[in-house]
Amino acid sequence: MGSTIVVRDINPGDKSWIKQEAEHCGLSMEEFVRRLIHEKRENTKECTKPSVAFRRYFGPEHGVELPPPRRYGYRPVVFFDESGT
Repeated sequence: MGSTIVVRDINPGDKSWIKQEAEHCGLSMEEFVRRLIHEKRENTKECTKPSVAFRRYFGPEHGVELPPPRRYGYRPVVFFDESGT
């Protein structure tokens, strides 16, 4: 069984909205709020990379010319023995 939380001092307008939306969906207020929390959590899992967020507000479609993305290669470290080979 899950834990219980109590939320006090909810704005009357918000509570009225929750009640109305829950009734519209055929759910209890508790189940409606549970689904809202779950939906919000699922949406925040998809965190945006900074580069993607930057392109959302800048870039050619917004009048800003961005350089092409660069890929940095990996060069393995080579160790030489004492003879230099």
